[in-house]
Amino acid sequence: MSAKKEQSEMLERWLPHGLIASKKWLLEQGFSRHTLDNHVKSGQLVAVTSGVYSKANVLLTWQGVVCSLQRMMAVPVLVGGVTALELLGLGHYLSVSAKKTVHLYSQVKAPSWLNRLPLEVEFVWHTSMAAWDELAADEKLVVTHLWREDLPVLLLSATERAYLELLADVPEKVSFEHADEIMQGLTSLSPRRLQFLLEHCQSVKVSRLFFWLAERHGYAWLNKLNAERVNFGAGKRVLCKGGKLDGKYQITVPAHMHG
Repeated sequence: MSAKKEQSEMLERWLPHGLIASKKWLLEQGFSRHTLDNHVKSGQLVAVTSGVYSKANVLLTWQGVVCSLQRMMAVPVLVGGVTALELLGLGHYLSVSAKKTVHLYSQVKAPSWLNRLPLEVEFVWHTSMAAWDELAADEKLVVTHLWREDLPVLLLSATERAYLELLADVPEKVSFEHADEIMQGLTSLSPRRLQFLLEHCQSVKVSRLFFWLAERHGYAWLNKLNAERVNFGAGKRVLCKGGKLDGKYQITVPAHMHG
């Protein structure tokens, strides 16, 4: 096999059409700087931002970017929160912004180039729920989403995890009403998965808020959860200024949703 053909096949293996790759990662896969420079000069590679390449004539998509991150990062990166719920058909969310927001969850910081890409998308990177991230490969926490037949699947937070991730943003970025509206569609959650997640959840706010919202709807799966094994912490939590205190879970909630 000629060196040119070998380099071309190597490029196709590590950078399929539709994905991106950082120069650092490509060097780690065995490319030389000279080879990469030649690919750029020949037009096979184009820089989508400093130090990040795609094949020529690739239309960047946020799914392609996330799929690329999931290949390149040494630790798991999951599409989570409201973005995962939207992909799972449970988001009930219409953004008023022209720029789509994609929520990603990982133990480590985002690459510095992520929000410099030429996309009408804002990537919001979360590390606050990292207590679960060491378990991210566990089948209880992850589902796959086929977005293109010819490329790897996206890894999403499972519905139960995605909803708890969303609750971490209440009320600062997600309203009580929106969280409650999504809960209305969660009729068939897995008690086993929920129990596992809640026992590992380090956010007292999320645990209390989840049970408060779930009890509003009285789903059958709620009766199968063992709340005694969940850490609810101690003391009151003011989640809604001017709201009413729920006596059972010791959180303030909007007055119109109380009782």
